[in-house]
Amino acid sequence: METVRIWMAGDSTMSNYDESVAPRMGWGQVLGRFLKPEAVVINKAASGRSTKSFINEGRLDEIREGIGPGDYFLIQFGHNDEKPDEERRTEPYTTYKQYLKQYIDTAREKGAHPVLLTSVERRKFDEAGRLMDTHGEYPAAMKQLAEEENVPLIDLGAKTRQLLERLGPEDSKRLFLWFKPGERENYPEGAQDDTHFSEYGAEQVARLALEGFRELGLGLANYIK
Repeated sequence: METVRIWMAGDSTMSNYDESVAPRMGWGQVLGRFLKPEAVVINKAASGRSTKSFINEGRLDEIREGIGPGDYFLIQFGHNDEKPDEERRTEPYTTYKQYLKQYIDTAREKGAHPVLLTSVERRKFDEAGRLMDTHGEYPAAMKQLAEEENVPLIDLGAKTRQLLERLGPEDSKRLFLWFKPGERENYPEGAQDDTHFSEYGAEQVARLALEGFRELGLGLANYIK
C-alpha cells in the first residue's frame, strides 16, 4: 500500500493541543489513531482562525509549499467566519465562498484532492432539549460551493448534530469540556465549554469524518483500520 498524506486546514475544533490543556483535543489530532500506518496526517488547523485569517497569516501558503500529487486536503471552517471582527469575518455566499475556493484551487494546482467539511455543531440546547443551530448560512454556502466546484463534501455538521441529538443535553457533555471544579488537573475551577472537544469527543467526530470518507467512496477509505 502506498503512503498517502492527509493535510488539514481548519479551526480549534480540528487543531492539535498540548498536554497543558488536556483532555482538550481537536478531531484532527486523533484522526491518525483510526488510520493505517501508510496514512500520514499533517494537521495545520489553528485555533481561532477563519477562512480569511488563515490565509492572511500565510498558513495556506505553508500548505501550498508542501502539498503534492495524490495528497488529500481536508478543509473545515465556519466557526470563526461568523465572528464580528474584521480580521476574521466573512459573509456566507460571497467572501466565505471566495476564500474557501482558494483552498480548493491550491489543492488542484498541486494535484491534490480537496474535501470540504461543514462545521461541527456546538452543544447548544434550548430549554425544551432541542439542539439549536449556531452556524446560520455557512454550511449551506459550503454545500453550494462544493456543487459548483464539483468537490466532495462531508456534512460533518449534520453528522455531529445527529450525534448530539442522540446523546441529549446531559450525555452530550462528555463530548466537550464539561468538568466540575477539581475534577481535572488542567481545569481546577472546572469548565463548561460547548465548542471544544474532550479526547472522547474528538474521537467520536473523527469516526464520523471517516464514515464520510466511506460514504463518498474516497480512496482515503482504504486507509481506515
